[in-house]
Amino acid sequence: MPLHVQISSCFSARISSGAWPAGMKLAPQRELCRLLGVNRSTLMTALGTLAGQGLIEGRRGGGTRVTAADNHSNNSTAPGSWSDYLEEGTHYPNLPAVQAINRLEFEPGLIRLGTGEPAPELLPGEAMTRVLAELVSRPLPPLAYEEPLGNSGLRSAVSRQLLKQGIQAEPGSILITSGALQGLQLIALGLLPRSSTILLEKPSYLYSIHAFQSAGIKFSGLPVDESGMVVSRLAAEALRTKAAMLYTIPSFHNPTGIVMDETRRQELMAVSGGLGLPILEDGAYQELWLDAPPPPPLKTLDREGRVLHLGTLSKAASPGLRIGWIVGPEPVIRRLADIKMQTDYGASSLSQMAAARWLDGGYHEEHLTLLRSRLRQRRMLMLQLLDAHFSGLASWSVPSGGFYIWLSLDRPLPLRRLFESARRAGLLLNTGDLYDRGDSRHLRLSYAYASPDELQSGLPALAAIIKEHHI
Repeated sequence: MPLHVQISSCFSARISSGAWPAGMKLAPQRELCRLLGVNRSTLMTALGTLAGQGLIEGRRGGGTRVTAADNHSNNSTAPGSWSDYLEEGTHYPNLPAVQAINRLEFEPGLIRLGTGEPAPELLPGEAMTRVLAELVSRPLPPLAYEEPLGNSGLRSAVSRQLLKQGIQAEPGSILITSGALQGLQLIALGLLPRSSTILLEKPSYLYSIHAFQSAGIKFSGLPVDESGMVVSRLAAEALRTKAAMLYTIPSFHNPTGIVMDETRRQELMAVSGGLGLPILEDGAYQELWLDAPPPPPLKTLDREGRVLHLGTLSKAASPGLRIGWIVGPEPVIRRLADIKMQTDYGASSLSQMAAARWLDGGYHEEHLTLLRSRLRQRRMLMLQLLDAHFSGLASWSVPSGGFYIWLSLDRPLPLRRLFESARRAGLLLNTGDLYDRGDSRHLRLSYAYASPDELQSGLPALAAIIKEHHI
């Protein structure tokens, strides 16, 4: 059967089954050709067949859409069209670039130069297998719902782990979440009024997700320097915006890799205390130091219960376990737990039991030692490759931990075009405009995911692409 017939038949089946509802916009033709592995002529023949059947329609400036079922009308707003609902939901969609990254990360053959998670070979597969074997070596308790705050054994284990960082938190002041991202969503929904403003570093990871914006929360960015957030700007901006909260990643900041020094942390606590401004501290990378431990978390300086501290196992141990936590005053934690119960009725019981054994069994500390060693090697390789291929194109600082090198291009570039050029060359980038909408000079490079062989081929290729865009 000719390829164009196979394609038109496949698309027709998806339309007739309702998987592709009326009004749905098809991917751009170039993207479809790439996904299907065909040339444009073959694709156009297939699309022409579907258009002749009245199943799709091309619209000038609007791409190609599935037509309505009744007489193949092009009215995507007819009653029952899912297109209406897609536009009306209260939660914002991801940025188009983030949607593309999320989709492309699972496409074989792409070198992921910006991915913010450990490579599969850096994850503790054998150790986690031992943890699960220990769990099933004795009768498991019923996998029932956990209490609202989460599994008591895991909260006790997290409490002991936090104490190693200097944070004193009783199990009753800890909420187990389905990853740290859920913690952000719960805080946005449960603690902040709509139209309120939070302050944060600019650039920041928070700009790349819509957990807060979907809840009607606005952002106001503060600049960063080599010591972290510029606290001298904090008071004026907090008063100008009537800020309700401050969000910060003080240790191995995402995306810049900066560590807020101890003096700056004390200044931040003093200024925010004078303003009565609560702080949301994201400690996702706190344990991932490579040269020396960072200063203690802001939560260790908190004597008034103003700091909420987020933690996670996703960055070091297992993204797939989906285990994170929030530490804070007990009334706040109970409020967030109540919202979580309305959302998912608790994180996976099995994941929580595995996480508790992971922490209490000494696996976590053992794995961190090994992970740091491997990340040091990858960091060294990336820095060597940058020195060899990016001199005269960009500048960078040496991160003391975390996953990222914040590459500062010597001249502005159209980052969306750079992203597409890199993708066509088999490279997947995280461009700076994900973390600061106005950025045109930065890339977030990660030494945590791409293999050494991929770094050795991918970074020279990226340098060549940047040079082409300079012309």
